[in-house]
Amino acid sequence: MGRDGRGVTKASDNSIQITFQYRGERCREKLAIKPIPANLKRAEQHRAAILHTISAGVFDYAATFPESPRAKKFALVPGQALNFGEYLSAWLSRQKQHLKSSSFNDYRKIVDNLLIPRLGAMMLSGVSRKAIREMLDDVKAGNKRLANIQSVLRNALASAVDDDLIEGNPLYGWTYARQEPPKSRDDIDPFTPEEQASILAVCPEATANLVQFMLWSGLRTSEMIALDWADIDFHRKVIIVDKAMTNASKGEAEDTKTRGSTS
Repeated sequence: MGRDGRGVTKASDNSIQITFQYRGERCREKLAIKPIPANLKRAEQHRAAILHTISAGVFDYAATFPESPRAKKFALVPGQALNFGEYLSAWLSRQKQHLKSSSFNDYRKIVDNLLIPRLGAMMLSGVSRKAIREMLDDVKAGNKRLANIQSVLRNALASAVDDDLIEGNPLYGWTYARQEPPKSRDDIDPFTPEEQASILAVCPEATANLVQFMLWSGLRTSEMIALDWADIDFHRKVIIVDKAMTNASKGEAEDTKTRGSTS
């Protein structure tokens, strides 16, 4: 069965194979180490430890051999044998129908540019609070951006819990934040009445009306672009602001940035 019947044998010039019984099946796994005497001895010790955990009923196949084809079959939870990058890609695709175009674009940037490059090689069940903290330690951003990253990651992991892929969300009840210096007060410098008059004086009449409305209403540019004639109630002399148009919306209006923006 192997070296002196111990279930350990040379598989190639760069690997050693160990053999053991688990759940009534004969399992063979390779260790990527040269089959020199010292390494064969270590392989025997490794196999002995596996047999001990099997007899104790605590052997975790997927954790011990995450790259093995048997890992998925013997996983305690499906997430032990599911690549986190693959899960994130599939999860993101499902979110498209539930999010505004601009929100989905923000999600996509976080997933594709940060989460998959930094955490994607891990198994889903291996995404721990420690791994997340180490990733965020390296992100050059303020707490607002860090909160946005964690929001996407928290939602993805919550979906994994709901799908019974992992037992718990490592971000539940925990938030990463940095100690930031007190923020300086913004130096707000609105146009004076004289400056507004100078701007309006050089605008064509139709444009001047639009610019004056922008100056006096305080609408965001995206909200102004999304306005159409149906939003104007000439009888009550009010304008309904309940949508916005951004680059990500691709010509289709979407909800305003926040609930408080709807008026």
